Amino acid sequence: MNSSVYDVLRRPLVTEKSNYQLNTLNQYVFEVVDNATRKTVKDAVEKIFDVTVTRVNIINVPAKRSRRAKSRRLAVRKSGYKKAIVTLVPEDRIPFFEGVE
Repeated sequence: MNSSVYDVLRRPLVTEKSNYQLNTLNQYVFEVVDNATRKTVKDAVEKIFDVTVTRVNIINVPAKRSRRAKSRRLAVRKSGYKKAIVTLVPEDRIPFFEGVE
């Protein structure tokens, strides 16, 4: 599969926990494609945002089942995905995330 670095990152994940990681640990969280590796995520973030990456952690988030609010029988399945937690050097910031709370 011949893909560019722009295809590796799907979207940023902004939650309370990722906002805490951003402000205290200088870590950014992204949803990535299923075949992404630490090396491809590092190359993509460094090229797209022009920053220096020190560490990349990748987590496979499993699929979850839940029920709809007003029905006991209707079960819904959320598909699983892969996310990457990217740690930058203390001097670098990604301006895309600034001001998101």
